[in-house]
Amino acid sequence: MSRFVIAPHMRLHEWVAEEQGYFAEEGLDYEFVDELYGPDGRKHQLGDKVGAYQTFEKGRSSDVSCACHWTVNVAAASGHGRLYGALYSVSPCAIFVHPDSGIARPEDLAGVPISVGYQSGSHYSTIQALERFLKPEEIRLSFADGLLFGRMEKLIDRETPACSLFSGPYYFAEQLGFRKVVDTSFMMATMVSEDADETDLEKYFRALRRAQADIDLRPELYTHYYRNEFPERFHDQMDTRRFGPGERIVFEPYSKALFESSRRWIAEHDIFPDGNLGGRPYEEAVIAAG
Repeated sequence: MSRFVIAPHMRLHEWVAEEQGYFAEEGLDYEFVDELYGPDGRKHQLGDKVGAYQTFEKGRSSDVSCACHWTVNVAAASGHGRLYGALYSVSPCAIFVHPDSGIARPEDLAGVPISVGYQSGSHYSTIQALERFLKPEEIRLSFADGLLFGRMEKLIDRETPACSLFSGPYYFAEQLGFRKVVDTSFMMATMVSEDADETDLEKYFRALRRAQADIDLRPELYTHYYRNEFPERFHDQMDTRRFGPGERIVFEPYSKALFESSRRWIAEHDIFPDGNLGGRPYEEAVIAAG
């Protein structure tokens, strides 16, 4: 049997489970791979309109990975893996601007290019948050700056006026004094490969559940792990003692109602221009659905 491949994705849980020996205690034969990390951040510079969904289309090398629930939903329904339905997670996210930009309210973002990842959590959640404040034609998204670290660098280098950030980059932007204009926190889901061993999945998630309790109890002991996935140019500036716990796993099912409601929202907002959200029903696209 091949080793179970884990791809950390800008959250603390996998690093904590590794440190505490939880994967080993569960009897999981595993290895870590770097799906998106690079010391210079270039793995996040995927180009215009290339985001999380496209990485699932291309195929990820890990048995389990995560992304926003909208993208995992469509990717699973399109046959690029299966959504693990026994849980979901919630990630803090927000739109940040330069402190001297003059932008203070969400309404001030009308017509301002906001850097997001195409068909990634920042794409959907920015629309979802701003449609309470702006007309659809006033929301201007920019997909040219890549995924999370790529657009973070553009914001820090003053090359983009506004940017959606989550996880470590969210806390780093706060540390550097960038202004948070509006919260855009969003739900994430887990994608597993079609041939992933369900016994290994159970071991993996039992370990993460233990890690979640550790993070809840003493987050300050583990925030240093954010450094593991950051571009090296920022390491000397980072004070991870000021960072928060980030993404939180919720051990409740990603239900059929959530699955179908999310698909209706995606369709209503034309996130996928061709309208193709995949044809597999919930019962085939989702496993371990509690």
